[in-house]
Amino acid sequence: MRLYAVVAAGGFRRYATYRVATAAGMVTNVVFGFILAYTYIALWEQRPGLGGYDLPQALTYVWLGQALLMTCAMMGGGFEDELMERIRSGGIAVDLYRPVDLQLWWLASDLGRAAFHLVGRGVVPLALGALAFELALPVSPLTWLAFLVSAALGVLVSFAVRFAVALSAFWLLDGAGVLQLSWLAGLFFSGMLLPLTLFPGLLGEAARALPWSSLLQVPADVLLGKVTGWELARAYAFQGGWALVLLGAGRVLQSAATRRVVVQGG
Repeated sequence: MRLYAVVAAGGFRRYATYRVATAAGMVTNVVFGFILAYTYIALWEQRPGLGGYDLPQALTYVWLGQALLMTCAMMGGGFEDELMERIRSGGIAVDLYRPVDLQLWWLASDLGRAAFHLVGRGVVPLALGALAFELALPVSPLTWLAFLVSAALGVLVSFAVRFAVALSAFWLLDGAGVLQLSWLAGLFFSGMLLPLTLFPGLLGEAARALPWSSLLQVPADVLLGKVTGWELARAYAFQGGWALVLLGAGRVLQSAATRRVVVQGG
């Protein structure tokens, strides 16, 4: 475990070196935050209480989305491009023969990345949003702790999806198309564009049942106090269940890829 802790710390330091890119990304988050915030204000003035949120809660949802956008890699930007390139170049064969677990190695690195983006690109936009608008931020440290647990589970789900998608490059000539589809699904079904509670009927039920809702919708509801007590336990179980299922699927794909490399190498 010490090795993976070192890898996670290395992932944090790696992204911390790109200070100009981080500052530019932070500005982008703030700009889009203001655009979405004023859009939400116009919408909620016409439809108060839309989706079960009052206006301060809706604005909190907007700025929380900007804080978690890169943390949960809803638009990619994590390890997946590098892993797919190693598969295309054949360098993955060396990785699979190393005395470390491939999935745990990339998970540790991605956790370091997520921790940096939460601090580097999450705190400032949320703080600026709180200064510019009336947000419904909780005062209880326990609520913030519950949110951080939910956000961490969201990062696990995000990693598991992207790991499985990246491994598709073993069987596809180019996995870029699958990767882009997963990004689009992540943006839409995470609730980044609109809260999933606004989706009508079966579409809303399906969207809230898919793993991408763990990336934003569930953590946002935890922070806003929409789920407490047993509902909070159910939210954690939902996120943890998807994480286990998807990580398990990734291990199956990893085993199949290893056998493929061994057969071709032999």
